Amino acid sequence: MPANSQACAFCEIVAGRGAAHVVDEDALSLALLDINPFAEGHCLVVSKRHVPWWHDLSDDEIVSVFLMAKRVARRLGTAFSPEFVCMYARGRRIPHTHIFLVPTRNGDVLDGFFNAMERVQESQALLAGLKTPDALKSAAAKIRPAKR
Repeated sequence: MPANSQACAFCEIVAGRGAAHVVDEDALSLALLDINPFAEGHCLVVSKRHVPWWHDLSDDEIVSVFLMAKRVARRLGTAFSPEFVCMYARGRRIPHTHIFLVPTRNGDVLDGFFNAMERVQESQALLAGLKTPDALKSAAAKIRPAKR
């Protein structure tokens, strides 16, 4: 385990030293219930290797994490019958790649949050310049050559 991961809660869980309600696991990733859930069944999928940002995972780890997320999301759909399962990647508060999987329904906490974000995205003058054809063309031109 890298030195910077010694105090990482997810590394402790992966190593078997931290308590968790694990719902699935493979060689490169692990799915567990979130201890601060937004909804019943809210799960996290974490990489077993300590990597803060999902886009820095190896290709094999990416496949593992996202296939795990797909499998668990389908189980959440069966278990809780949500309208959909929200998925988003984090790593900021706990600097270890983790994917949130939250069974979501119309009117729940996440629905309200995303509805508010969409209202900002669609209506704020501050963001208006980002959606002009020239701005979109410029952003695409910056992204294309940035391959690593």
